[in-house]
Amino acid sequence: MKKEIIINISIGETRIAIMEDGHLAELYFEKPENERMVGDIYYGRVAKVVKGMQAAFIDIGLNQDAFLHFSDIGENISEFNQLYPKLENKDQPRQGRGRNRDRERERDNSDNYLRQGQPILVQVTKEPISNKGARVTTEISLPGRFLVLIPYDDMIGVSRKITNRRERARLKQLGRAIKPDGFGLVIRTVSEGKDEEMLRADMDALVKMWEQIKKNIDQNKPPIIVHKDIDVLSSVIRDLFTPDITRLAVDNKKMHKQIIKYLRDVAAPLVNRTELHTDRTPIFDRFGIEQEISRSLARKVWLKSGGYIFFDHTEALAAIDVNSGRFIGKRDHDANSLKINLEAAREIARQLRIRDIGGIIIIDFIDMVEEKNRKKLQDEFFNELKNDRAQVNVAPISQFGIIEMTRERVRPALLFTISEACPACLGTGRVISKTTTLARIERWIQRYRAEKGERSLQLLVHPELAHFLSAGYRSQIFRLSLKYWTRIKLAADENMSMEDFRFLDKEGENDITNKFS
Repeated sequence: MKKEIIINISIGETRIAIMEDGHLAELYFEKPENERMVGDIYYGRVAKVVKGMQAAFIDIGLNQDAFLHFSDIGENISEFNQLYPKLENKDQPRQGRGRNRDRERERDNSDNYLRQGQPILVQVTKEPISNKGARVTTEISLPGRFLVLIPYDDMIGVSRKITNRRERARLKQLGRAIKPDGFGLVIRTVSEGKDEEMLRADMDALVKMWEQIKKNIDQNKPPIIVHKDIDVLSSVIRDLFTPDITRLAVDNKKMHKQIIKYLRDVAAPLVNRTELHTDRTPIFDRFGIEQEISRSLARKVWLKSGGYIFFDHTEALAAIDVNSGRFIGKRDHDANSLKINLEAAREIARQLRIRDIGGIIIIDFIDMVEEKNRKKLQDEFFNELKNDRAQVNVAPISQFGIIEMTRERVRPALLFTISEACPACLGTGRVISKTTTLARIERWIQRYRAEKGERSLQLLVHPELAHFLSAGYRSQIFRLSLKYWTRIKLAADENMSMEDFRFLDKEGENDITNKFS
């Protein structure tokens, strides 16, 4: 498979596209006002411990408290507590070392480690989404190019993607040689074939980073950020620009120089695969990415067969619906449905990565009667999901053609990253009809007249609604005035939403809307 990384840098945003065989596979956006948070380390304070939720809320200095589930409290919490004031229960026994500890036992005892107001060191694992705060863990890890450093641990792990047994043994032996006491170590995939000097240099940089974090803790009071992880672009270069990438193209001269400088230190062979885009044609147009982005933002995605897929986001889950559309196939309904479903499964797996849709996902495929066809669809979908770097869990397809799945959610979906809620409909996609708003206005007048209010009012509405109310010889506003024997002066206000209205007294000085709502 041919893989490429294409980077577009503009004043307002940075966009990074991961291409596979000439097609967009993943897309990352970063804006100045919406910087990446995953990997950031905060010296926070426990705001609340909720045993019923098996979780605690941590004040990290943001608008919303972070969420710390008891299962995200590592056994090294007792070592971390040496950085904080001692807890009341000083004699609390420590959990055993090792990553394969009894999680259930830990959930029962984790609340004993936490007290309201207690300082605590946490790392962001999921960014804030909607009205939910960031998700955090006490299991701190510092990723480098070749290694991941884990303070207060003693394990040594090697990436599973390194399959050669001799190489795994060599890297593990190197890890033992360079690992300082009191640290755990994970050796990353790009370490394959690297010598001790390169790994030791990466280790020294990570240890120095940890010492700076401890210094920041000593010099500051919580809540405060003590370590800011690298930005999206740098993390893509560090984590994804691996030997299987055939090309990295960037359209910014300064960034191109920085990438070259970094690669010469850590991965010299990749320098020749890096190029500066100097053509007048925008880089995303040159590689056909812009068109694919537009397609991935659409609610409706057409398939080559004539079928189409609908993508809908709700607060609880993402719903995906497959329809036959303009497809005209054979007489056999199951065969027709299977053809569309297989094409849709491939496209959905791809769109999940591009749109970065996470959380609970429900996919409604076209119903099929035969069990063997449902099995084919399920196998095809499972096979396509293997290319996804995010963790996915998929339930077997139901008799109704429904697939339920979860996909790891680290950041908001692409749609919410690059768009804002419509000020008219507030993100629902619907607005109250004009006739319904008219009925609400009439009910307000009824309440107002029941209180024997004055017979002269001013009504402010959106210009489009004002036109609806005043159109015609016997306009709606005229009929209201006649019915309730009240003079209503209509005025348009373009700053109001379509479904809102405001009533003022006859002088137009006092807003009396809420008194009779």
